[in-house]
Amino acid sequence: MNFPLSAPVRQPHFGARTFRVVRRLVALGLAISCLVVAALLTSAAVAEFPKELRATASGGQRVYDRDGRLLARTRAADKSWFTPVGLSELSDDVKNALLGAEDARFRSHRGVDPLAIARAGLQFLWHRRLVSGASTITQQLARSTFDRPATLRGKWQEMALALRIEHELSKDEILVAYVNRVSFGPNIVGIQAAADQYFGKSLSALGLAEAATLAGLIRGPNLYDPKKRPSIVRARRNRVLRRMAKHGLVAADCAQRAQGLPVTLLPRPPLPGAHHWVRRLLPPAADSRAELRSTLSGPLQREVEALTSTHRRLMDHRGATAAAVVVIDNRSSEVLAYVGSPDVHSKADQGQHDGARTPRQAGSALKPLLYAAAIDQLGFSPASLLPDSPTQFWTPGGYYAPLNYDRRFRGRVRLRRALVTSLNVPAVSLLDQMGVDEGLKLLRQFGLRSLTQDAAHYGPALALGVGEVSLLEVTAAYAALARGGVYRRARLLLDDPASEPLRVVSAGAAALISEILSDNAARIEAFGRGSALELSIPVAVKTGTSKAYRDAWTVGYTRELTVGVWVGNFNATPMKHATGAVAAGPLFHSVMTHLIENSQHPSGSPLHSEDLERHAICKQSGQAATGHCHDVMTEVFLPGSAPAPCDHAHTSGTGGARTQAKQTALPSVVFPQDGMRFHLDPAVAEARQTLVLRATGDLNHYVIDGQRLAATGEAEVLWALRRGQHELLAVSRGGLSSSAVRFLVQ
Repeated sequence: MNFPLSAPVRQPHFGARTFRVVRRLVALGLAISCLVVAALLTSAAVAEFPKELRATASGGQRVYDRDGRLLARTRAADKSWFTPVGLSELSDDVKNALLGAEDARFRSHRGVDPLAIARAGLQFLWHRRLVSGASTITQQLARSTFDRPATLRGKWQEMALALRIEHELSKDEILVAYVNRVSFGPNIVGIQAAADQYFGKSLSALGLAEAATLAGLIRGPNLYDPKKRPSIVRARRNRVLRRMAKHGLVAADCAQRAQGLPVTLLPRPPLPGAHHWVRRLLPPAADSRAELRSTLSGPLQREVEALTSTHRRLMDHRGATAAAVVVIDNRSSEVLAYVGSPDVHSKADQGQHDGARTPRQAGSALKPLLYAAAIDQLGFSPASLLPDSPTQFWTPGGYYAPLNYDRRFRGRVRLRRALVTSLNVPAVSLLDQMGVDEGLKLLRQFGLRSLTQDAAHYGPALALGVGEVSLLEVTAAYAALARGGVYRRARLLLDDPASEPLRVVSAGAAALISEILSDNAARIEAFGRGSALELSIPVAVKTGTSKAYRDAWTVGYTRELTVGVWVGNFNATPMKHATGAVAAGPLFHSVMTHLIENSQHPSGSPLHSEDLERHAICKQSGQAATGHCHDVMTEVFLPGSAPAPCDHAHTSGTGGARTQAKQTALPSVVFPQDGMRFHLDPAVAEARQTLVLRATGDLNHYVIDGQRLAATGEAEVLWALRRGQHELLAVSRGGLSSSAVRFLVQ
């Protein structure tokens, strides 16, 4: 039986037709793609490379203490927090997290990723919404260099510029430029600023989870705000970790462990305080270095600030609202602590002022510097006798007659006593012998550069601190004494070279001054026992008080450290009878005690290394004691400078002049002298300004302007100054009068 053969199967015509259509579409697509690529390459070739990508990025500055603790950071010129970093500062975790979050094929594409573009397009067609972006890290970098419109044209410009950037820069250069320009939050530019603000770490110290957290912020800094939305930030971080594991950028088990960690923020704020110190280091356009390693000791700074704040509260009853402290390492001349005010934020106390920098009158605090020079230039010793009697000095403005703090005169006094008890008349007499010009030159060599006027401006009162100087200057000058008479400029930065040493006074003179200023027994006359100037170890210390109690100073040193303290008011309001010992002394004591007890630099060693000789002297003559001397004491001298034996005929000392005067029947006015002029001090209430009247002879009373002024048997009487021309007579018990003395008070 024959079966008909089956008809051959025929292919449907639409299959061949479809194949041809698809082939044509593919060919057309390839042709269009080639045209697009060619056009894109052409656009890239003519695109101008952004010059800012080759420029050295400049951000804000950072100030550290001597041990690397952050004291302060400043914003960049555009007011953003920004710190540029280099490739070596990017850890592997940071680099891999960035690639995992933003561009896993960064190392393989040439600026534009076709696969990412295709994937994003298909996802858009399937989901009818934008699921993922296709911008590479290079495209994001390109976008940061111009104001890109949100149009197809803007996207085209971005891709063309990305191709140009890839042609000009290496992958590493692109990555570094990217992390320095991308935003991580409001005014937070660059990944180092983000690490500071959120974790308080350098990039090399970031863990895997922290690196992934920062990388996750880039997609939406406002949405992924770690401070406001920690749960969303954690979810985003874990997605970054999974992508890193997927692309082999991190081991899967490491990524898994990191996902279990919480998002813990630990920003790195600057150390509290040190405001004035930082402002001194960072004046406008002063130092362009990104990082400044200062000499300040952070822990010591905080302690001194606390002590200053406490002292401010204790000084309310004295009418003092401001204080400043400086601590200097004598060996290196480095500033270890610097407090400009007790509370920088106090508007009532004007805390923004820097008391360590502002020039103020130093009072007697400058005397040790001049006394040291007098030992060298005038051959003085601690036993030298200096005059402490009414004396007048001619100045261009008239006669100047210095008075001691207590308005008393002591006749001739030893240099030790004159310096320790801060007598004014001997200091002015000493400067007069040296010459005001020479004294001013010396003080400037000690670093007191704020003394900008000429010698005639200051006159003999320069010895009493009428010139205005800063606390830092005075503290550095005292450090020169501690250093054996060698001045070095105070160092503020560790990498700044030390200044050339300048010998201002001899080591021997500095040693004698140190020995005198550490003499607690000699201080008793002026300050009593147990004053704030006494410490557990030898400390050379001197106080100073400006007129009308506007400024109180205490400055002193051990072998290792020098501490300077100023107390007053920034508006120059007088305090309430607050001397240097009363107002500044207690704060000095607190700071120095802290330094000693905490062994900042182990103290207790001698204040100097000079071999001084001790000799018995006659207390009244200051010469070497003999068997005829009845009042003997021990004094120190430089080797070979012991005084000659005492001539007993001079042991009557200061009493001789008065004894002789009493033997004279006819009285004579010694002070003031005829023709002298006196100027009332506008800074002191007129009712408190007096003149010492002094006469010799058999004095009974004075007659001034026709009015009797009782002398009560004393040759010295205080008379309240009043303006005008005056006539003075001294009258004896027998009624005999001295010659008339006429003087003027202006």
